[in-house]
Amino acid sequence: MTSPDVAAPADWSARADEAARSVTRMFGQRLFFLPGTHIAAIERPSGRLKNLVRPWHYWWQAHYVDCLVDAGRRELARGARFDGGNRPSAGQLASRLVTGIRLRNFLTVVNNYYDDMAWLALSTLRLEKLAEATRRPGSRRHARIRRSLTLQFDSASTDDLGGGTFWSTKRDFKNTPATAPVALYYARTGNTAKAQALVDWLHAKLFDPAHGMYQDGLRIGSNGEVVLEAAIYTYNQGPVLGALLELGGQPNLDRAAGLVDAVARHLTRPATLASGRTAAVLRCDGTGDGGLFTGILARYLALAAADGRLPDRTRAIAAALVIETAQALWEGRRAVDPAEPLARQGAQLVFSVFPETPASRAYPAGAAVELSTQLQAWMVLEAAATAGDAPHDPPPRTNGRTN
Repeated sequence: MTSPDVAAPADWSARADEAARSVTRMFGQRLFFLPGTHIAAIERPSGRLKNLVRPWHYWWQAHYVDCLVDAGRRELARGARFDGGNRPSAGQLASRLVTGIRLRNFLTVVNNYYDDMAWLALSTLRLEKLAEATRRPGSRRHARIRRSLTLQFDSASTDDLGGGTFWSTKRDFKNTPATAPVALYYARTGNTAKAQALVDWLHAKLFDPAHGMYQDGLRIGSNGEVVLEAAIYTYNQGPVLGALLELGGQPNLDRAAGLVDAVARHLTRPATLASGRTAAVLRCDGTGDGGLFTGILARYLALAAADGRLPDRTRAIAAALVIETAQALWEGRRAVDPAEPLARQGAQLVFSVFPETPASRAYPAGAAVELSTQLQAWMVLEAAATAGDAPHDPPPRTNGRTN
């Protein structure tokens, strides 16, 4: 029996399951009532018809696929479904979601934004590997999707501005949001030369040595002038970190270690935990698209925490950033009252937009809840389930925001 003076170790896998159940039950639905499909509503409470006229957030759905793959990997490890034996497995939902994305996107996975497509390519690659591990059909279909998307990345990764990947089909902006996940995708599919070239371009053109992180991008003006977009966002650091780790080699690993240190110095905020202890948690960026940003960073920090090629100190810092952020989000969760319109298919939890703010303030009863922020919390909890076994110490004191 655990002493009352000693906190029991957190079961991050169980907590990630609770987040997975909350998101899939609260936001998940069939697309156009079609069997064999799955899609997430952008906001709850809302009706199916109202959802159809909302903006189409392709990349939110791509990250939903990634979260389901995380849950599916944990299902495979323990031999039990995240939402009980009578409901679809996470892998089945993810496969239906990919179908839903293609149908909702007018029978194609191609759109105008290369970063959107890169996130879907990464998530379907992981889904294909999950399908292979579970010996379920569908991997060929996912491979066809990725072949189509690879052609898009090849066309967008040009010599203009010395390299990098365009953000959109307008081809007037090369940036970290597109270049980094495309580099990670190339690295994971064996095209290491292209991946390294993209990573080197990011370091040459967009690395800010003062902060040790990557700026947003280079925009081509109407007169041909090149303008630096110098903002530093949390989510941009994540796929750069992932690409550096995937490529390996000491120079890339040294850059990865420096990036983890920089995130700890510049992209954290203080939060008071239930124990009364003040912890450094990852900075979050609000609602809308920004509601996903920090979850993406946490995903790749968890990979750093588990990577034995990195210095122990770096791994400890990465793990601490993930665990402390997850703990703050978990402690700040709000249980949905069964009488609330949000309470679909059983009890759920709502997580805050910011780890330092409880969900009862961010999303009080009666407030509409955005999918992006709940996916973010789920991602952080999944990252904690991965990083929880790594040794972790508190990260160095933060210097505050960079933008």
